[in-house]
Amino acid sequence: MRMREKARIMDAEGIRRAVVRIAHEILERNKGTQNLVLVGIRRRGVPLACRLARTIEEIEGARLPTGVLDITLYRDDLSTRLDQPVVHRTEVPFDVSGKRVVLVDDVLYTGRTVRAAMDAIMDLGRPQVIQLAVLVDRGHRELPIRADYVGKNLPTSRREVVAVRLQETDGRDEVVIEEPCAADQGKER
Repeated sequence: MRMREKARIMDAEGIRRAVVRIAHEILERNKGTQNLVLVGIRRRGVPLACRLARTIEEIEGARLPTGVLDITLYRDDLSTRLDQPVVHRTEVPFDVSGKRVVLVDDVLYTGRTVRAAMDAIMDLGRPQVIQLAVLVDRGHRELPIRADYVGKNLPTSRREVVAVRLQETDGRDEVVIEEPCAADQGKER
């Protein structure tokens, strides 16, 4: 299905400001960097986690351990036949036990990706707490999951797509809302 851009929500500067604000909120809530680690959910959560780590280092002078969580059960790929999420290529080179883990993702939608990520983190150890930072919260939750840190709350319809594009993965920074092209809308039925 072809998509067309409906609205541009954030540009590069808007994303940068959101990351800086989230970094300050993380530091304030956690009273600094002690026992704090960042884990990006692959794909676009990883560069966001790295940006947060760099920003926190600029603010506090402390480099946070940063990991990568690669889960294969993305929000639209879940099968009701599977009881456990399948996790591949997780790169968390530190022990999460007793740590304050901040999961980082680009968009919070149904909550299923975050639930799978929390299960994967728990398989690595027992954190003191798991917090969630997202660039965009678009609503439509199917699970009782909420973000602790949000760059932008963005009410959407279910047929709309929130496209986050980052320099590291897409060659540019922007957040746009897309919707099916008018000619393709009847084909869904």
